[in-house]
Amino acid sequence: MKKVEAIIRKSKFDEVKKALHQIEVNFFSYWDVTGVGNEKQGHVYRGISYSTTDIQRRYLSIVVSDEFLDRTVECILDNAVTGNVGDGKIFVSEVTEAYRIRTKESGHAGIN
Repeated sequence: MKKVEAIIRKSKFDEVKKALHQIEVNFFSYWDVTGVGNEKQGHVYRGISYSTTDIQRRYLSIVVSDEFLDRTVECILDNAVTGNVGDGKIFVSEVTEAYRIRTKESGHAGIN
């Protein structure tokens, strides 16, 4: 099993969520987060300058079986992109075990 952690633009979240459901990734957690990235320029709105050093993003945490890893990553890459600085990052790590609390199932059955 793998854990896919993605930091994406909030504006792309609904698109990514819909695409993940289409490839049958139906369970994941997400949070609103603030980070610091490479985007250093400020924005001006109605004559007021706003700093963009603190960037609002959405953080997704998805645990998938090994056979779903590639399609999950590709799905996020295809649907979270704008082509601009600040599109986000994806991290993949190993998960040694997963359990469903209600039924006490473990492994692949524990995440489906």
